[in-house]
Amino acid sequence: MRIVRAIQISMCVAILCATFVSAARADTWDRKTIVTFADAVEIPGQVLPAGTYVFKLANFSSDRHIVQIWNEDETQILATIMAIPNYRLDVPEKTIFEFDERRGDSPMALHTWFYPGESMGQEFVYRGYR
Repeated sequence: MRIVRAIQISMCVAILCATFVSAARADTWDRKTIVTFADAVEIPGQVLPAGTYVFKLANFSSDRHIVQIWNEDETQILATIMAIPNYRLDVPEKTIFEFDERRGDSPMALHTWFYPGESMGQEFVYRGYR
């Protein structure tokens, strides 16, 4: 009887641990990042006015380089962008957004987005530049 009880407790603990591990991965699957830009920012195909936005990877397991940009309350997708992988030698502890300067009065252009703890980020590609 003690053996059966020990097995039952072990199974419950294993299931509980598996549930917590799955939940931890689910939080970072889409790489959700909330960012506030003080000035307008160019993204491929449009300019985002100053404000707060939510960046996420689209929920496609076959392609992890489709970035969706949402409004602050995540009720509207403002852009869906195909990105290419970009790598860093160091793994960032915080979110990193890197920008390219543009000529004249054009806003800075978003170049790369790195999620904390990931050496691979998303690079945004613009037509007519490079």
